[in-house]
Amino acid sequence: MTIGDVARTAGVSVATVSKVINERYGVSAATSAKVKAVVAELGYETSLVARSLRGSRTNVIGVLVPGFEPFSTELLKGISDAVAETDYELLAYSPSTPSDRAVGWEHRSLARLSGTLIDGAIMVTPTIVGADTHVPVVAIDPHTGPQGLPTVDADSATGAFDATTHLAGLGHRRIAYLGGRPDLESARLREEGYRAALESAGIPFDPDLTRVGAYHAPTADGPLHELMTLADRPTALFAANDLSAIRAVEVARELGLRVPEDLSIVGFDNVPESALVDPPLTTVQQPMHQMGAEALRMLLDLLAGVERDAHLRLPTSLVVRASTAPPAPPAPPAPSL
Repeated sequence: MTIGDVARTAGVSVATVSKVINERYGVSAATSAKVKAVVAELGYETSLVARSLRGSRTNVIGVLVPGFEPFSTELLKGISDAVAETDYELLAYSPSTPSDRAVGWEHRSLARLSGTLIDGAIMVTPTIVGADTHVPVVAIDPHTGPQGLPTVDADSATGAFDATTHLAGLGHRRIAYLGGRPDLESARLREEGYRAALESAGIPFDPDLTRVGAYHAPTADGPLHELMTLADRPTALFAANDLSAIRAVEVARELGLRVPEDLSIVGFDNVPESALVDPPLTTVQQPMHQMGAEALRMLLDLLAGVERDAHLRLPTSLVVRASTAPPAPPAPPAPSL
């Protein structure tokens, strides 16, 4: 559908249609109403590029994600709910190939969109945070932590402390930790919270009980098998995200271990899938919808020139479900002959 189609159907010139669409003077009220009715009937819409060239604004916010997995999807829901209260539209964008999702993906993506398609961007878990962007940008949970750009994240250290304290409070002493990628600030903070909780509970830190799962189920598989087949295996596990924790439930079942009778498991994030696993997963809730909504509000303030704090850290909360319980009592000694 083109502007010419609108002009022919309405019986006016292309210039007249252009004036009506762009709300310029020189068109009678009756003609304007007629053109608007035809626009609505035909479903005509100007392109984002054309809109940008005319007014240097598109009223579109870009949401840049490395991939559409449960965490980013939940953030998108929060952003979408918040943008409904504004005059802006959303454009969700993810690189198409693994090479495009390597370190620096967000700058390559931003270069493709800024200047013509979007007025500002929200970057989800960016690998590099730099301030030299062509449009206003807000980062959610950047790899390197809050530096360089306005940032929204959750309190990973306190969330991990609460998860581990929950397990210690149930009576567990051998509590394993499956961490995220060591180059990520969120992973560092979650391990910090795990260690602090052990110390608070008077439990010595045991490096044999820690592994790196890198936040993904495939990379967590080997480390989980290692932990669960130790001669003195853990009775509880805190995994640094829900995808790894859900895989831990599956690995435990494959090895003949019962959750939570033989192994209690806690995750982190509270993605929808965590409530659907059998048994439902005890986890740390990141307020992902709120994180997305707050990132959008922060970006709109930047676009409007409103000053505010450059870093917003939101609290987490522990969601207790059926994957955790006190450790099983030790087996009675075999009777002597």
